[in-house]
Amino acid sequence: MKALLDALAAEGPRAEADAALARAIDAARLPAHIAVIMDGNGRWARRRGMPRVAGHKAGIGPVRSTVETGARLGLRALTLYAFSVENWKRPRSEIATLWTLLRIYLRAELEEMQRHDIRFTAIGRLNELPAHVRRELDAVIESTAGNRGMRLNLAINYGGRAEIVDAVKALIKDAPGEIDEAAISARLYTAGMPDPDLLIRTSGEMRVSNFLLWQIAYAELYVTETLWPDFTRAELLRAILDFQKRQRRFGGVPASSDEAPVEAAVLAR
Repeated sequence: MKALLDALAAEGPRAEADAALARAIDAARLPAHIAVIMDGNGRWARRRGMPRVAGHKAGIGPVRSTVETGARLGLRALTLYAFSVENWKRPRSEIATLWTLLRIYLRAELEEMQRHDIRFTAIGRLNELPAHVRRELDAVIESTAGNRGMRLNLAINYGGRAEIVDAVKALIKDAPGEIDEAAISARLYTAGMPDPDLLIRTSGEMRVSNFLLWQIAYAELYVTETLWPDFTRAELLRAILDFQKRQRRFGGVPASSDEAPVEAAVLAR
């Protein structure tokens, strides 16, 4: 958190509104893991009479800002939904442009990842990606493997159902003595990471789009009408503030709740 406040102070008056939001955040109650469905690039471009790829290009800036802000806040993990298993249905030219933009982003941001001690990983069925895409990903994964700051996960050729299928296949192959939630969690792409506390979706769509289906069982959802290319640092900070106003129950009832005695009485009947 201090790193973010220091950076905002260095930006001067133009960052005062963001600094006010940051100061309102309780550093002791930050979400450990934030997941983001980056939606709305196509609509952003269409509203401006531009091709869809222009929206994807415009979306690079918010990725940079979100990653940098997350690292400065001290998040343990940030997962960005970049390309789903269903996205192969898109025009080949659009997919090719996405791979080009990914290469540009990875090469341009590697230095910043190192500066912020970010460990980069990719999750999904990576073996199905084009060889040149896999090489770019592997190079950055290897270069940042020793970093100990925020874990940045890029979900690419990812699907929540596919992930669970892959975990079950690994479980069958391993033939453990007992199959339980812990055994499945240990074989997910995100094994060893905390589950997302907060799931952000841009563009106003009210669905999770096959994203981290197992992991978001108790995540808090934050949906904004903002299209991804317009998603700012302030929007991220507002999402965290909204998260901190909520009471997380994980299916239970707080001991101090007035409802607790009533529920206990009902159960005793």
